[in-house]
Amino acid sequence: MGSIERMGSPLLRLQRLAAYLIWTLPLMPVQALGLLLHRRWTATFPRFYHRQCCRILGLRVRQIGRPTADRPVLFAANHVSYLDITVFGSLLPASFIAKSEVARWPLFGWLAQLQRSVFVDRRVRSTARQRDGIARRLAAGDALILFPEGTSGDGNRILPFKSALFSVADAVPGVMVQPVSIAYTRLDGMPIGRALRPLFAWYGTMTMASHLWRVLGLGTVEIAVEFHPPATLAACGSRKALARYCEEHVAAGLANALSGRRGAAAGPPPLAAQPAPSAAPALG
Repeated sequence: MGSIERMGSPLLRLQRLAAYLIWTLPLMPVQALGLLLHRRWTATFPRFYHRQCCRILGLRVRQIGRPTADRPVLFAANHVSYLDITVFGSLLPASFIAKSEVARWPLFGWLAQLQRSVFVDRRVRSTARQRDGIARRLAAGDALILFPEGTSGDGNRILPFKSALFSVADAVPGVMVQPVSIAYTRLDGMPIGRALRPLFAWYGTMTMASHLWRVLGLGTVEIAVEFHPPATLAACGSRKALARYCEEHVAAGLANALSGRRGAAAGPPPLAAQPAPSAAPALG
């Protein structure tokens, strides 16, 4: 692990950090003013912002498939790092469903609020109030991004999707749910193996400051994002079946990306060919 800690250029770290702050700080009041005045462009302005952030940070995003144009929509994705926010933000005019403590983070918490993120406290036993808040956003035709694992993982595999986090699909009939997989695949054109994936994956007891400082000094990172066929609760038959459908597609997309396969050829069958919900094993 010591060699990993020493990777990266100190000069590149400083250059990227300076460029990021110069780009970010002047745009924060622009978005804040737009939200205050209820301007429609505030929904797409973050995508413009995140695309430039990807360039500054050396993130090269390879998109596979297309996000659905249907609204309302819930994008269900695996979660690897705080970098996911910039990557997904560069592709989708959408808001995130985030843990409540994110709102209190310096700078990143403010940015999350400016993107109209929905903050939830997952330690609370009763989630009815938070579910209703998310449902109101979806009922208004919004697009939201959910991380159903409930936390970030090591980037080599996905964690089980929590079916309880799909409860909002019960409250908003007809909401479209689209699985999305994200994988960090190459660094300066070379495949990122299992040992180097912690360079980008942020999980466990890692501290953000030291992890981010290391990331800033790395080269160009290729990230594969695959949009899988969307589904509805009605088509899947139950909340657990919907969670299972998303989990299987995301797991297949991650495996394909990490093995170098492109597209969803080796993924699970489309929804029409899925077994009936009653035959599907229950997921917690």
